This record gives sequence, structure tokens and C-alpha cells, in this order.
Amino acid sequence: MKKLFLVLLLPSFLIIGACTQEPDMKELKQKAAKIHDAVLTIDTHCDTPMRLVRGDFDVSKYHDSKDRNSGKIDLPRMKQGGLDAEFFAVFLGQGERTKEGIKKVRKQTSDIFYAIHKMCQDHSDLVELALTPDDAYRIEKTGKRAAFIGIENGYPIGKDLSYVKKYYDRGARYITLCHTSNNDICDSSTDKKGAEHNGLSEFGRKVVQEMNRLGMIVDVSHISDESFYDVIEISKAPVIASHSCTRALCDNPRNLTDEMIKKLAQKGGVLQICFFSGYVKTLEPNPKRKKAFDELKKKYGEWSTVKDDSIREKMREEYHSIMREYPQKLATVQDLVDHIDHVVKLVGVDYVGIGTDFDGGGGLDGCYDVSEMANVTLELVKRGYTEDEIRKIWGGNLMRVFKKVIEVAERI
Repeated sequence: MKKLFLVLLLPSFLIIGACTQEPDMKELKQKAAKIHDAVLTIDTHCDTPMRLVRGDFDVSKYHDSKDRNSGKIDLPRMKQGGLDAEFFAVFLGQGERTKEGIKKVRKQTSDIFYAIHKMCQDHSDLVELALTPDDAYRIEKTGKRAAFIGIENGYPIGKDLSYVKKYYDRGARYITLCHTSNNDICDSSTDKKGAEHNGLSEFGRKVVQEMNRLGMIVDVSHISDESFYDVIEISKAPVIASHSCTRALCDNPRNLTDEMIKKLAQKGGVLQICFFSGYVKTLEPNPKRKKAFDELKKKYGEWSTVKDDSIREKMREEYHSIMREYPQKLATVQDLVDHIDHVVKLVGVDYVGIGTDFDGGGGLDGCYDVSEMANVTLELVKRGYTEDEIRKIWGGNLMRVFKKVIEVAERI
């Protein structure tokens, strides 16, 4: 009789279990949505200005992410995804370090600055240029998006230190010291030729000092390990990695080792976890995709060596065509938050943030574009992070660093 009673009772437990499980997820989603709306959310890196400067992308209009020309960020999707502030990158691919090369890249730099400022002027009801941490909090209250500016690659500085201030005066609040190749400032983590300066150059040391003097954040993403340690030693202010991950979870030279993360934290800095799948996890081999990209490279050469703008445009089109024909399986939001967990366990919750690299390769399964940013908050809530911890991850840590950089400048 007892066995019969248990058998009859079992379906009831299953029904009750099924009913109680669903409200739990509903409750988590409601909690996450409330937190996401309450905290200041900041992304420290996107390459959307590359679209702005071409003049064929209306950032004020909503774009369907399935559309090949949609990009990952526009102002309506920022609102939809609850992203309050974005660092729009003035990205410069590394070119020749000659008088002609520097002249050309400075023109490109000026054009991108102009495009970002024009975005803010043309759509002043939706977005406003931000220069300080206080600006971000003030703009958030108006319901508009805050647009910060960062420079990705110190290449346009050349060897003229005065350009650091010139770019600061135009609104840049961080500089990623280099990109995929060495420049006059420092060595890159991915230059195939290897080290040139064995870290920062003598001029690079002056650049870091000048950035400290101005109150400009030094960004260590893309730079070599030796360059990183030089920056940590020289900088009087905390620094950031605007879009990198942890090397312990994904062995890529663009990511930071545990030792580097510890040094960054000791300096008071912050690692902004990147959404580029190849930095989040080791991706499954895709031979057809690799072959297509190898053939593209054979056809045109390295991106940085292509000087003709019309050829660069063809190269860009063929690149995106390959991306569509041979899609790479993306890392997930869960994979991304694993990196956040790793940093938190290693050095604490005060030293990690978000830097998507949207429109520069960033994009995850579950957070493919800016409209899905709240899914990161949901995953953090699922893992037991509190509202205060999530507030730090989404912007509080970055704002702390930013304020400290300004304080250091005021003392110099």
C-alpha cells in the first residue's frame, strides 16, 4: 500500500516541481531586468565609427541584426539593450611609419572624430558627447545615450607628443597604445615580426606620462606583455584593458595572464571583458572558412598594406561575404561570464568590466548585438551576483578608474 501511495504521489511532485521551476526563472528575469535598468551600463569599446565615417549608415535608425548592413550598434538598439554609455573608437589600422603615412592617418583620425561629433550634433535628442564620469551619470538621467571617445592605436601620434593633447582636446579619453602591429610607442602582442622595442619605446614612455598629465586613460589591450609591464611600472594612474579576456581560459596573446591581471588590479585598473569569440574561447576548426580567408589575404595582402580606398572597400565586402558563407560558431554569454568569474575569483569584483568590440568582431551567441546586452546581466544574476556587484561590473569599476586618472592629473 505504501508503494502504491508513493507511485500515485510521484506525478503530483513532478507537476509541482514543473510549476515551481518556471516562476523561479521568471523571477530571475524580472530581477535582472530591474537591476539592468537601475545601474549605469558602459561598454568601453566599439568600432561603429568605421560605419559612421563611410556616410552610409544612419545610427539614429533601428537596424535588424539579420541585415548584413545592420552592424551591431545603433542608438535605438542601445536603448533597447539598456546600454547607457559607449566608448566609440577612433580606430586606425597600422600603416607605414613614414611622413606620408602619418599625414594620411592623421587625416583619417580627423575624419573619424568629425563623424562622432556629427552624430552627437545631428541626433542631440538621442545622444550626447561625454567627457567626464559625471557626464555619463548626468546624461543617463535625461534618457539619452552617452558617447565617449577612445583612440584605438597610437599610430597617428607618430613621434609628435603634442598630438596626445590635440586628441584629448577633441574628446578622446583613452588611447589604446597600439593595434595589431608595432608602432613608435610600443610593441604589439600580435606583430608577426616580433618585438621591436622590447616593450615601450623611449617615446612611448613619454606618451604614457603625457596621458597621465592630461587625465587620459592608458589602454593596454593589444600591447605586448613586455609593453604591459612597462606601462604598469611607469604610469602614475590606474590603466584599463578596454577589450581583452583572460588567457587562463583562452590562450590568446591578446588576453591577459593571471599575473598580468594581478598587476593590473594592484595598480587599481580594470579588465573589460571582450565579446570577440576568438578571445573568449578556443573555437572549433573551420577549414573552409580558413581557406577562404587565406585566399583573400593572398589576393590583397595584409589590410594595413592596402593603400587604395576602393580596393580596401572590395576587400571589406569580400571579407564579410566569407563571414556570411562560412559562419563561425560563436562563444556564448555563459562562456563570457566564465571570464568575469575568473577575474572575480582571482582578484575580486572591483577589477572587471565590459568591452564588447562590437562592429570590430565582437558578438556572442546570446548577445550578438547591443540590443541583447541585458542577457549578460541575466547570466550574472543566475550566478548569484548582487546588484552592487553588477553595478561595479557594468560601469562602476570603470568610472572609479576614470575618476582616479583625473585625480592623478590634477596632482601632476
